[in-house]
Amino acid sequence: MTLMNSLLMFTQQTTAPAGATPATTTAAPTLTEAERAAAQAAGQDAAAEAAGQQEVSMIELVQHLNGVEMGVMVILGLCAIYAVALLFEKIYVMRKASSQTKDFLSSFRKANSVEEAEAIVRKLPNSGIKSMFDAGMAEVRRTQDLGLYTMRDARDHTMQRVQSAMATRQNEHLEDLGSSMTFLASIGANAPFIGLFGTVWGIMVAFVGIAKTQTTSLAVVAPGIAGALLATAAGLAAAIPAVLIYNFAAKQISKQATKLDDFASEFIALVSRDMDRRAG
Repeated sequence: MTLMNSLLMFTQQTTAPAGATPATTTAAPTLTEAERAAAQAAGQDAAAEAAGQQEVSMIELVQHLNGVEMGVMVILGLCAIYAVALLFEKIYVMRKASSQTKDFLSSFRKANSVEEAEAIVRKLPNSGIKSMFDAGMAEVRRTQDLGLYTMRDARDHTMQRVQSAMATRQNEHLEDLGSSMTFLASIGANAPFIGLFGTVWGIMVAFVGIAKTQTTSLAVVAPGIAGALLATAAGLAAAIPAVLIYNFAAKQISKQATKLDDFASEFIALVSRDMDRRAG
């Protein structure tokens, strides 16, 4: 009986009270679809704002240039402007020379003798090809004044003098057409290296800045490096048009030289026929 009472008392002490609430595990809160979409939109807006803050305009790049880089940019800018201006000048000069040569040859080929050619050409405006004719005609007149025009023994010497005088004027005319070509070639060959010098200098300055600030953050060094690379881009922007303009002008001068060579041959043939007719 005593043992039964002890067990009953022990059971009553270890049994939880009837009103006690059992411990429960708190469940993690879950987001609704609307809340998830709002959070995603907010993240996208933040990323777009951060990207917009990182965009660097061309003006900002120029503002980060140092003195040497700015000097390089000014030189390359002047070279590019000069090359473009020279393009319009060459187009005008080449078209004018081509038109004058075409009109001159059309009139000259109507002549059947030296005298007729001289009378026709006298009415034409001054041009490079007309200066060639005048030089050749002057040698013909000198030969006639010496009484050697109809002498067969002096014929070869007369032709050589006429051809030499015309070649001299032709070279002068082509040299005028090719003025500033050397400078164009220099821009095309050297502008990239000038730009590269500005880039190397800018990157060197950027690394010196890294050493002083003891930071490798792109936000600090990227603008300076980007500005330095801008010098290389400027060098290419100046060189490419210069090379294209040089090739255009060289081709036009070559065409003009061919036409002048043909004219010189025609004039020599006209003089030769005239000498044969008079000697005949």
